[in-house]
Amino acid sequence: MRKKTYLKLIEYQTEQSERHLGEVRGIYREMRGYKHDFHHHLQALKGQLEAGETARALAYIEQLDDQLIHVDTILKTGNTSLDAIFSAKTAQAKAIGITVTVNANVPDSLLLSDLELSIIVGNLLDNAIEACAAVTGERFIRIYMTVKGNMLYFSMLNSSGKKQKKNGTLFASRKKGVHGFGLYRAETILAEHGGWCKYNSEDGAFSSEFLVPALKS
Repeated sequence: MRKKTYLKLIEYQTEQSERHLGEVRGIYREMRGYKHDFHHHLQALKGQLEAGETARALAYIEQLDDQLIHVDTILKTGNTSLDAIFSAKTAQAKAIGITVTVNANVPDSLLLSDLELSIIVGNLLDNAIEACAAVTGERFIRIYMTVKGNMLYFSMLNSSGKKQKKNGTLFASRKKGVHGFGLYRAETILAEHGGWCKYNSEDGAFSSEFLVPALKS
């Protein structure tokens, strides 16, 4: 039984890492592509303005502005791993009409490893995106993350459907198989570091919160 659980854990962590890495690579490809094209856009605008085609240049700028709205910038939290996780998940959420706000200020060096951060924060965001996707009205995710004293604090509020029922300390997920292992694994990692997490479900909203030692004392 222990071996089976261990293999399931390895499978889950490998899948989680590969998926998040793919999401991050997608963000950077998009940003590199826009940067590559920017020089050509400036040359085109310069040519139009030098030719006195002001109306055409204004229309071109309007088109660029529309494109820019859909280009996701890399979020800056102070922690490289969290920058990647938040940026990738924000892009994923925005693609299906979810408004995401992130207020995070975190040091680059934490007691949690990059993999542990990816599992904890990535799973919480995956569940938030899943819940929002099932909502027909307003879709939102609001994140706050900071270090208080020696503790890393995270809170997130997202739109949701009807109030959910708890199963132990967790709420049911529509995900099956290894995917359903995510929140349990996140909770275990936090407990191993002397932290805690809690969730609350109400009609229309779901909140997630955790506190864990952040720095070596």
